[in-house]
Amino acid sequence: MTPNLLILGGTTEATALANLMAERGLQGTVSFAGRVDRPRRQPLPQRVGGFGGVEGLTRYIRDHKITHLVDATHPFAAQMSRNAVLAAAEAGIPMLALTRPAWQPQPGDRWTHVPDIAAAVQALDGPGRRVMLAVGRMHLDDFAPNPQHTYLLRLVDPPKTPPPFPQYNVVVDRGPFTVDGDRALMEQHGIELIVSKNAGGTGASAKLEAARALHLPVIMIDRPALPDRHEVATPQQVLDWLAHAGTDLGV
Repeated sequence: MTPNLLILGGTTEATALANLMAERGLQGTVSFAGRVDRPRRQPLPQRVGGFGGVEGLTRYIRDHKITHLVDATHPFAAQMSRNAVLAAAEAGIPMLALTRPAWQPQPGDRWTHVPDIAAAVQALDGPGRRVMLAVGRMHLDDFAPNPQHTYLLRLVDPPKTPPPFPQYNVVVDRGPFTVDGDRALMEQHGIELIVSKNAGGTGASAKLEAARALHLPVIMIDRPALPDRHEVATPQQVLDWLAHAGTDLGV
């Protein structure tokens, strides 16, 4: 049977996998959730939008004769990742996660770990500061209870509505970023604190190195818990898995 992959994308790793598959002449589709207005063009066919939960994803897998499912979504796309595990099991196909290793604190880092967005909001209680809020466009409204801060927002797309706090600056940019560039950005805006999801990978890690160099504290939001699943860290490992899926990986 010729493999026909469905890649749940939206990350640098998903694009790298799509490029590698195209080079090898492999068949697949890259799916985007639609949260970014200008997703990177893919060398494979692509679709945009949700599936309609586990039932809808299972139906898509069957209707499009998908043979393998790869979850290469953002580490914080927890609901999609849970749906992927359940839908693959329901459809009876092998499933793999291509995910970035989480960031780990290094000597000189001043991290405070919090379990979720709500805890990060609570951690911002107190006098106003200049905060680099690196949590993505979808979570800005969650920080409305702390309007005393001046926020620096770096977003892939401009916000569709004004953020829910009175003092903010928006930088529209897409990574990967550099340490020198992030340090200059923080110094330009007088940043005193960074709030970040533990996204992992190299594309957005520059802000953490810049924070370390500037001795700035970081509120680090830990990753959500996910069901047990087989995970790899590189696109080549996905192709290695593809050659054996259904046999030695217990799927």
